Amino acid sequence: MIFDKVKKFDIVFDSPEIDSPPVFSSGDVVSGKVVLELGGESKIESLKLHAEGFAKVHWTESRSAGSSTAYTQNYSDEVEYLNRRELLLQADNGELTILPAGKHEFPFSFQLPEETLVTSFEGKHGSIRYWVKVKLHRPWCTVRKIKKEFTVIEPIDINTPALLAPQAGTKDKNARVWYRNFGQVSVTAKIDRKGYTPGEVIPVFAEFDNATSRSIVPKAYITQTQTFIARGTMKQKRAVVATLCGDPVGARRRETWHGRAIKIPPVGPSILQCRIIKVEYTLKVCVDVPGTSKLFLELPLVMGTIPLHPFGSRTSSVSSQYSVNLEWIRMAIAEQPEPPPEYSSVVTDAEAVQNSSSAPCSPAEDELSGLLERPLMAYVQEFRPHCGTARWTPTLSPAA
Repeated sequence: MIFDKVKKFDIVFDSPEIDSPPVFSSGDVVSGKVVLELGGESKIESLKLHAEGFAKVHWTESRSAGSSTAYTQNYSDEVEYLNRRELLLQADNGELTILPAGKHEFPFSFQLPEETLVTSFEGKHGSIRYWVKVKLHRPWCTVRKIKKEFTVIEPIDINTPALLAPQAGTKDKNARVWYRNFGQVSVTAKIDRKGYTPGEVIPVFAEFDNATSRSIVPKAYITQTQTFIARGTMKQKRAVVATLCGDPVGARRRETWHGRAIKIPPVGPSILQCRIIKVEYTLKVCVDVPGTSKLFLELPLVMGTIPLHPFGSRTSSVSSQYSVNLEWIRMAIAEQPEPPPEYSSVVTDAEAVQNSSSAPCSPAEDELSGLLERPLMAYVQEFRPHCGTARWTPTLSPAA
């Protein structure tokens, strides 16, 4: 049978490192070859390549009326970032091309759009994916298809004035239980800059003034917020990615953090330029007051890919950008951090209600820190609080 003649049909990307997946950015040239191995002479109509890139979101929400479900609403949207076609093999006169038995290679090369693309991403309610699809057309045969994804990471240089600017804030709150006032708690916090890269340590400078009659516990968290947008509706998923817990501050006492360190784990970069998917980070400095709700102070963070240049240097090359990107992927394999707390344990009741503004979640979905999505071809850190360990596994999403 003619199906038996196709022994191998594959797409191989050119990569500077054999053992590393290729990583691209806007304007880069994507090159490689299509490998076709035949067990016998075959007639070929055409060999076509189609490169695509999309951001897609989808989720459903159910509305209940009493004990029954009134209706289910679907939300979806997509944004196209890449659409390129190439003809790798076809006779000029429209006739068939006869290929002998053996291995055949068909090189391809195309340039990614110069305008800013968006970093590859895999999330619970959406994804940003780029791929190459090849179709082999033969007479009287089913079309053979093959699809292979590649990674795009848009550089975020933290060596810009906006991302080098210090972030600071102050908040206070009266600790009340029913009608009883226990006094005021105030928090002042500052970090050196807004932009950081995975693996860096953020020195947190903070002052906790406890004018209440109870002890308080100061803490700091780095949270990741994934936002999915469709048809004017927003769906959010939050997770705690790093924690810092201070010593209790006694009643009517003051505590100062002189650069207490919180380390950034191997998380994906911020995604801020996509219309339907955003990934944002925040440093939350909070005070846990027994018997009342928490006091939160939020400082925005941007996770970049190009680290802080020493001695004020502002130059960087594409190769250095890639080395940074691959480095934070390697970091994900090497480190074994302790699992962070549940997100529900570090937010107020009001925030928890606001954050679950869409469809009601199942118990598994409520464990927001149980699964931390990463960009495609990065590594996923799967926290398992019940066993107290973290497991790192590569994520290679199946073709959509």
